[in-house]
Amino acid sequence: MKTQEKNYAFIDGSNLHKGVSELGWELDYYRFRRWLKDKYNVTNAYLFIGFIPKYKNLYTHLQEAGFILVYKQVTYDGIGEVKGNCDAALVLKAVSYFYERKYDEAILISSDGDYAELVEFLKEKDALRVVVSPSNKCSYLLRRQNIPLLYLDTQRSKLEKRVQKEKAPDGNKTP
Repeated sequence: MKTQEKNYAFIDGSNLHKGVSELGWELDYYRFRRWLKDKYNVTNAYLFIGFIPKYKNLYTHLQEAGFILVYKQVTYDGIGEVKGNCDAALVLKAVSYFYERKYDEAILISSDGDYAELVEFLKEKDALRVVVSPSNKCSYLLRRQNIPLLYLDTQRSKLEKRVQKEKAPDGNKTP
């Protein structure tokens, strides 16, 4: 009896949000999670994100969409910008789960060159399915590795949040 493939997604939440936003669209996280499951057979999707209490509704929404949130304490840089510093946690979880044989292949979602060594490791172990770049400015450190690379913007029509038009009192849609 053939066992079902089990793939995990490791998502840099800040990089995902920033990359899509810079391209001028909003990601529908429910659709995105379903797409990961359908396209790459992702059973667990780990979303690494800085924890800021005022965003608890967002965290609930992401969990309801099917993501497993991995929180990091945030720090602030010199001008008050939030830093989640999730890179090390993502790498550690991807590598430790590989050695624990929890997944068959990894899907990395980030454009950040800081993950180049992780990508190289997973490629050498034949455990990398694809890198999904949220930005069209994917780091050269990732692009040069001769790996499957998908730019998320190519999936925009499937993954973009659709704005529902409100219905007027007479039942017709408003412009």
